[in-house]
Amino acid sequence: MRKLSFIFGTRPEAIKLAPLILQFKNTTDYDVNVCVTAQHREMLDQVLEIFEIIPDVDLNLMQPNQTLSKLTAKVITAIDEYLDDYKPDLIFVQGDTTTVFAVSLVAFYKKIKIAHVEAGLRTWNKYSPFPEEINRVLTSRLADFHFAPTQTSKNNLLKEGLPDENIYITGNTVIDALFLAKEKIEENFPEIPGLESGIFGDGNKNVLITGHRRENFGEGFEAICKAISDLSAEFPEVNFIYPVHLNPNVQEPVKKYLSHQKNIHLINPLSYLPFVAAMYKSDIVLTDSGGVQEEAPSFGKPVLVMRENTERPEAVTAGTVKLVGTDSNKIFSEVKTLLTDPVAYEKMANAVNPYGDGLASKRIVKIISDYFG
Repeated sequence: MRKLSFIFGTRPEAIKLAPLILQFKNTTDYDVNVCVTAQHREMLDQVLEIFEIIPDVDLNLMQPNQTLSKLTAKVITAIDEYLDDYKPDLIFVQGDTTTVFAVSLVAFYKKIKIAHVEAGLRTWNKYSPFPEEINRVLTSRLADFHFAPTQTSKNNLLKEGLPDENIYITGNTVIDALFLAKEKIEENFPEIPGLESGIFGDGNKNVLITGHRRENFGEGFEAICKAISDLSAEFPEVNFIYPVHLNPNVQEPVKKYLSHQKNIHLINPLSYLPFVAAMYKSDIVLTDSGGVQEEAPSFGKPVLVMRENTERPEAVTAGTVKLVGTDSNKIFSEVKTLLTDPVAYEKMANAVNPYGDGLASKRIVKIISDYFG
């Protein structure tokens, strides 16, 4: 029986690997081992609980105010010991975190094959997003299987000289996870901590906000907060719902500028199901996140991205996403347009999501099964 190891450490990785783990566990051909670095402790645990995935190995490497260098060193050392113990035939990593790069490097040293899920995303700017862009570029040099979500992602890998026969267009597993989550919230709509139950009532308009990017710390977040504050004053009937990231670089400007307006709802970070529920019930999503750019369009929600560039240009081309950067005037203008112009809103809401049909995990299982024979 082939031994597969899934190694990850953050909430986004867990979300995007969960449907793939479950798909492999539904077969009888593989021994599936789940190892978590717990790069994000609480947020990771919430996702694992939702999808009923119990890690076989929990390295629990999270420390307060840990530098990227220290985290990388700890992951390398811990994974080195883990791989000596489990000896997998193939390792799955997902995306572009520090865990992904460090695990891939150790796997390369041990000559264990690496499958990279969500491969080929690029901004071509090594500092944006930081450190994700370099993490995924270096992982691509080390991986053996590249599961690209779109043709654009595959083209990026081909441009870098990676062999065509090792690249597979599968769609993005985040859509698989989203459809599983949608079934759960339609069966039993979850409580959203910090929000009144009637906030998503008929006739209410809601803007969901997320923000955490390192490159936006400082002036960027201050400009974002100014735009949200101005929007809340211009549209007092609209709810602005902001689950605020725990990083002090986010918390401080948000609380300073946005804690006094009645229609701005600052709440704690949401676990996966409540967040999906909030996205499902909102009208517009304002974010600097990566995964949200893929998820929200599946619910017909226009997404405005508070970044200067994106590794997901397919969404911009498809019209589901628009880049607004961190210019407060532009953020204000674009949100106002979507709130007041039904034609502009419907154009984005009805655009086709380019990231898949919810079958990416099944495609990946078939590719690996064909490989092992």
